[in-house]
Amino acid sequence: MTKAAAAGVRRAVASTMVALPTFFGPVAAAVAPEAPRTPPTNMSTPQAPRSTHPLAQRLCATLAARVDAVPGGGAALLRSWDDASGTGPASEPALSTAAFAYDNALAAIALLACGRSAQALRLGEALLAAATTDRAGAAGRLRNAYRAGPQRETPVPPAGWWDAAAGRWLEDPYQVGSSTGNVAWVALALLALADATGEAGNTGNAGNAGNAGNAARFHAGAARLARWAVDRTRSPRGPGGFSGGVHGFDDAPQPIGWKSTEHNVDLAAVFAWLADRGTRALNRPADAQPTWSAQAAHARAFLDAMWDPAAGRFAVGTLPDGATRARGRSALDAQLWPLLLPDPPPAWRGALAFVERAHAVGGGFDFDDDRDGVWVEGTAQAALVYRVVGREAPAGRLLDALASDVSPGGYLWATRAPSITTGLALGPDSTIDDFRYFRRPHLGATAWAALAALGRNPMRPPATNPTKP
Repeated sequence: MTKAAAAGVRRAVASTMVALPTFFGPVAAAVAPEAPRTPPTNMSTPQAPRSTHPLAQRLCATLAARVDAVPGGGAALLRSWDDASGTGPASEPALSTAAFAYDNALAAIALLACGRSAQALRLGEALLAAATTDRAGAAGRLRNAYRAGPQRETPVPPAGWWDAAAGRWLEDPYQVGSSTGNVAWVALALLALADATGEAGNTGNAGNAGNAGNAARFHAGAARLARWAVDRTRSPRGPGGFSGGVHGFDDAPQPIGWKSTEHNVDLAAVFAWLADRGTRALNRPADAQPTWSAQAAHARAFLDAMWDPAAGRFAVGTLPDGATRARGRSALDAQLWPLLLPDPPPAWRGALAFVERAHAVGGGFDFDDDRDGVWVEGTAQAALVYRVVGREAPAGRLLDALASDVSPGGYLWATRAPSITTGLALGPDSTIDDFRYFRRPHLGATAWAALAALGRNPMRPPATNPTKP
C-alpha cells in the first residue's frame, strides 16, 4: 500500500489551502505538466515469466486502454479511484481526478511487464517531470498525489480541486506531502523505465543514442529521489533506517518521525538497484557519502531489527519517536514485501506462514489481522510473493479469485466488503486508527494483480526476477 496510498484526509488549513474529509485519501482535480520527449524506438523487452495467468491479458488491456484514453499522446497520469458505482470518475470532487504517485508508478511497471512500452512511457514521463520539477523550486519534492490527465504544465501541479461553494482552491495535507514509500516507488518505476529504454553501459542493450539519453534521464530521476530520501529521512536513531517523510502544506511541512517497515523495504530495493547499476552514491565524492550499497544495508538493518524470530513476523515499524518498535496489529504488506527483495534471509519465509495464520480471510487476505474482509491489493501482492518463492498452486488460486474482483470499468475493487479497517491512523494529527479501505475500483490493486499474473517482481530488475518453475 505505501502508507497512505489510500490514507484518509481531514480538515486542515494552511494559508489559503484547505483539506476536506474524504473516504480514504489523496485528492485532485484536472490537468498537469510537461510534454514528454520522443519515445525511444528500440525499447528492450522485459524477461517473460515462466508462466502467465489468463488474468494478465485482461488487466494489461485495461491499463493500456486507460492511458490511451488520456488525450494528447504525451505525458499522462491516471486517476487512482473510480466511482463507487464501478465505473467513471468519483462523484466527490476530491477524488474525481486524484492521481497518486504510488499507483501510477505501479501502473508504469506493470505496463512494461505487459509489453505496453508506449503507455508505460507516457506515465514515466509524467512521473519523471514530477520527480524533477516542483512548485517549491530547489526545495521541492515529489508529492503524494497529482492531477490526473494529460500533463502539460511545468512544474507538475499537485492534487487539488475547486470548491465552488467556498469559492477557493483546496488541497489536502497528505496529497501535497511526501511519503518516503511513495518516493521510493516512483524511483523503482523510473529505474524500470531506464532499464527498458537501455541503461547505457549496464544492461547490455543501450540501443541508439536516443534510447541511451532516455535511459539516462530516467536513471538520474531515480537517483535524485533516492538522494532526497537519504538527505531528508535517513536516521541514526534507534534501529536506524529511514523515517516516513513529510506531511502537510508547503508553508508548514511536518517531518514524520515514525519509521515504516514497508517504506524501508521500498528504499532497500531502490538502493540495491542503483548499486547494481554501478551508480556513484549521491553524485558526490566517493569519500563524502556512503555508497548506494551502504544505504541499502542501512535500510536492511532496520528490517532485521523489525523481524521478530520468535513470532515469525515483522513489526509494522516504530512509534513516532523513531526508536520504539510499534506493537499491536500486523500489516500485510510489511510481512510480504521483504520477500520481494534480493536475497531475503531464509528465516523471513516464516512471515508467509504468519500471514496464512493471521491475515487469511474469505479466499484472500486482510490488510491487518482483525480479518474483517479481503484487501484485494494485498491479496494480489500475496499471489506474487507465492510465485516468487515458487508456490504456484496457492498463487493460482488467488489469481483465479481475483478475476471476480474486476469492476465494470476494468479496475479491481479495493475490497470485497463495503469497507475494511487497517489499524493505522490517517495522519500525524489522528488520535484513533481511522484509516480504512472502501469498496471502490483502484488502480494500484489492478497493477499489483497484473504484476502477479505476469510473475513480475517490481522490486528487482526484470532480468533478475523471473518466477520460479
